[in-house]
Amino acid sequence: MNENIVKRNELLAQTVIKGLQSRNMEGFYAASKEEALKLALELIPEGSTVTMGGGMSVHEIGLPAALESGNYNFIDRDKFEDRRQAMLLAYDADVFLTSTNAMTNDGVLVNIDGNANRVSAIAQGPKKVLFIVGLNKVCGDLDGAMKRARNVAAPINAQRFGLSTPCAKTGACFDCKSPDTICCQFLITRYSLHKGRIQVILVNDDLGF
Repeated sequence: MNENIVKRNELLAQTVIKGLQSRNMEGFYAASKEEALKLALELIPEGSTVTMGGGMSVHEIGLPAALESGNYNFIDRDKFEDRRQAMLLAYDADVFLTSTNAMTNDGVLVNIDGNANRVSAIAQGPKKVLFIVGLNKVCGDLDGAMKRARNVAAPINAQRFGLSTPCAKTGACFDCKSPDTICCQFLITRYSLHKGRIQVILVNDDLGF
């Protein structure tokens, strides 16, 4: 990555962290994927029950593999015959791992979901929610974050899942009511009632969609 982009991202991360703090959330900066993995493992106590949504960013830093090989009770929903059972276990987990579709530079998180298992666990249930977020997902304001979630994250995920939605075919949101739509639930997290429940690792890299 260009050194000027790296520097800009470092400064942006500090702005975002201050915004998160003002919202009763915790922010951390990682200069690389490797640093993000190390930091994430420091924030997850050994012996914890850990589960996750489908966050690509979490996989990109190698966190699921590290948890599976470590002293953790990692619930991998892909290994469950009953996927719904695995999703329900998330609500009583010590730590829920996820990324975000977009966030503002003052710490507001924006997420869109189809089944709503991810956004519901972010909102309530797990004792702690740990976000892994590439700085490519930070937007200037809430309007920009909503547009990113709907016009970048949603079309790419629809394509990834092989869905037949207008955005999968055109790359842009049509505010559709397609039977395949994954834009069923919108969650805007602007404040955490429980101090420190939400932690965000900001990674100086392009992660996820």
